[in-house]
Amino acid sequence: MPFRTMTTLRTWIDEFRASGYDDAEMLRVIPQDEEDGEDAGLVAAKLRSVSTTFYIAPGAEQGSTEWAVTFEPRENAAPLPAGRVMALSGELATLAALCSFLQARSEAFVAAGAHDHD
Repeated sequence: MPFRTMTTLRTWIDEFRASGYDDAEMLRVIPQDEEDGEDAGLVAAKLRSVSTTFYIAPGAEQGSTEWAVTFEPRENAAPLPAGRVMALSGELATLAALCSFLQARSEAFVAAGAHDHD
């Protein structure tokens, strides 16, 4: 899908950062391996409160505009004191807002493409 290109995702992440989320600097667009060689990307997030890596990607179904956060597996337990849990909750809220933002952008992108073909 064209809205998964590195260029489009970088533009959308810049727009999201400009909207004022404090934790938005943790986001970066990285290449996503695709069999068809497309310039696809996904969004990676390196949280400050935990060492787990997260990434945000669109749904796997053809035509899906939904985005989801994937939590990479950990080898060890990660006990967190109250302050770090509070920081984590803020970072996770930013990721949830980003998913909603990307879904809205994706839906608008698909709708605009549908109108281009009318």
